[in-house]
Amino acid sequence: MSHQRVRLFVTGRVQGVFFRQSLKAKSIQNDVFGWVKNLQDGRVECLLEGNEENISILVKWAHDGPANAIVENVEVHNEKFDNEFTKFDVLY
Repeated sequence: MSHQRVRLFVTGRVQGVFFRQSLKAKSIQNDVFGWVKNLQDGRVECLLEGNEENISILVKWAHDGPANAIVENVEVHNEKFDNEFTKFDVLY
């Protein structure tokens, strides 16, 4: 099973709706590591590393987000996997 690293930029009503905390919980459930943070322009950015199948679960989830989110767009940027992370963090 191959590993993957993706950077997501999620646009919409994604701040103040527990997007980061929900993504962290979903990442831990799926053995995906990295981080998530709010951006000043209202988007959420996240960097995810894990196996392709688990990453795809999270990318799919990000298109809907938690119950109160309204996701308008998800930009997915593939990056070189380098096994940088050993946990998942919510950055502030």
